[in-house]
Parts: sequence; C-alpha cells; structure tokens
Amino acid sequence: MRAPEIDLSKLPPILAYGRTESDLIPLLQKVQEEYGYVPPETLTPIGDQLKIPPSRVQGVINFYAMFYTEPRGRNVVTVCRGTACHVRGGKGVLRVVQKILGLKDGETSEDYQFTLETVACLGACALSPVMVVNGQVYGRMNPKRIETVLVRYMKEGDD
Repeated sequence: MRAPEIDLSKLPPILAYGRTESDLIPLLQKVQEEYGYVPPETLTPIGDQLKIPPSRVQGVINFYAMFYTEPRGRNVVTVCRGTACHVRGGKGVLRVVQKILGLKDGETSEDYQFTLETVACLGACALSPVMVVNGQVYGRMNPKRIETVLVRYMKEGDD
C-alpha cells in the first residue's frame, strides 16, 4: 500500500504561524500534528516562509528524535524497555506485540494502521511492564491483556 497522499492545501494556515527561524520547531510540530509526520514536500515551503534553506529545516528534523520523516500508523504502540519493565517481563511484552502486529521495532504496517516503537523509559515504573497506545498507558501487561488491548484498536480500524 502506498503512503497516503499529502494535501498541501492544509499547509498555508500552518505556515502563517511562522515568521523567523526561531519559529521553526513550533512550525514543524504543527506540520507533524496535521500530517502525522513532516512530509518532504513541506520542507521548501517551510524554508521559504522562514527565509532559511530547506537543508536547515531538514537538519533540525534530523537532529530531534520527536520529528518523523515517514508516515506513521494511525495507532502508535510504544513498549517500554526500561529497567523496571525489563525486570518484570518487558521483553516478553515486546515479543507478544511484535507477534500480534507482525512488526519489528520502528516499523509501520502496510495499511498504516499501526506503528511499533520502543523507548528507554516511559516513567510509569510502578505499573511495569508498560505499553502505550496513542498516549493511553496500559500497565501490568501480560499476553492476554496485550491481545485484548490491541484487538480493540484493530476493530476500530475495521469501521
């Protein structure tokens, strides 16, 4: 399946927030909020708006891990790799999630329904092992709970 088409008509109202190079990061955040990532087609218009070269825009995107340059899934599943989660079975949580979704860390499903990522710590150690889906924290995960949670998100995609 191809990446979703980019509707550049949504860009001008976003660009209106930018005046100078100091507005670059907030502008990139707004672009990513709209599209789910920073599409390459937006680099030149962003640079033109802020009067900086597109290469500088790309450099900032590359520097900060919070910016994505590829389309991500409608549902982002994050599995914690922190010490508390690791000790309480986090590696098994990751294996089960990978098996259910058919994805490896950093991959997005072909239908753009899911993206799987891991992080060093989610800061919810008391609930370990932890998984987050679209910002919703799920703690004390085990194979059955993982399946229940992910199936719910899979069903939402079937609507």
